[in-house]
Amino acid sequence: MLIIGIAGGTGCGKTTVVNQIVNEIPEEEVGVISQDSYYNDLSHLTYEERAKINFDHPRAIDFELLGKHLKRLRKGQPIDQPVYSFPKHNRTKDVIKTHPRKVMIVEGILILTHPEIRKMFDIKIFVHADSDERLIRRLKRDIHERGRDLEEVLSRYQNTLKPMHDQFIEPTKEYADIIIPNNKYNTVAVNIVRTIITDKLN
Repeated sequence: MLIIGIAGGTGCGKTTVVNQIVNEIPEEEVGVISQDSYYNDLSHLTYEERAKINFDHPRAIDFELLGKHLKRLRKGQPIDQPVYSFPKHNRTKDVIKTHPRKVMIVEGILILTHPEIRKMFDIKIFVHADSDERLIRRLKRDIHERGRDLEEVLSRYQNTLKPMHDQFIEPTKEYADIIIPNNKYNTVAVNIVRTIITDKLN
C-alpha cells in the first residue's frame, strides 16, 4: 500500500489536486481520507463552546485515532472513518466504512504537523497557493457551503486562520517531497505524482 499525504493552507486547492490524481487511478485501487473527519469528538461541550474552539490548531485533530486507522489500513483491515458536521462543529454518530486500497490519500491542512503521522506517508505533497487566492476561496466555500456569514468568516480568517497558517502550516512545506503550485500550470507536478504512483503500483 502507498500512503500519500497532501497538505496546504485552507482554500489552497488540495481537493482539486486530489481529484486530478485520483481521476487517473482505477477507482477500486484508491481511497481518500480527510483530516476533517478526525476533528476531536466535542460532544461534551455545548454548541456555543464548540464554536469558540480553534479548529486550525493541531490540537483540534485526533491524530491518535488517525494514526491507529492508518496502521489498520496498512495491515489490510478496514476502518470506520468518523463523519464530521461543520454546521454543528462536531462529529456525527455516523461512520464511513473505509477499506484498504493500493493507494490511500490523506488530505488536510495540518497532516504534516504531526511527526508520527508524517512518518507514515510514503509521499508528502504540499499544495501552495497565494494567500489572497486562498482567502477568496475560503469566503466562497464557508458562505455558500457551510452557512457562515461574511463577518464571521473574515474575523476567523484574521484572528485564527492566518496566524495558525503562518505558525503551523506554512513551515510544514519543508517536509514535503513535492510542492505543487495550485495554478493552471500545475499539470507537470501532478503528472510526476501520477508517474510515481504508477511505478509503485506496478
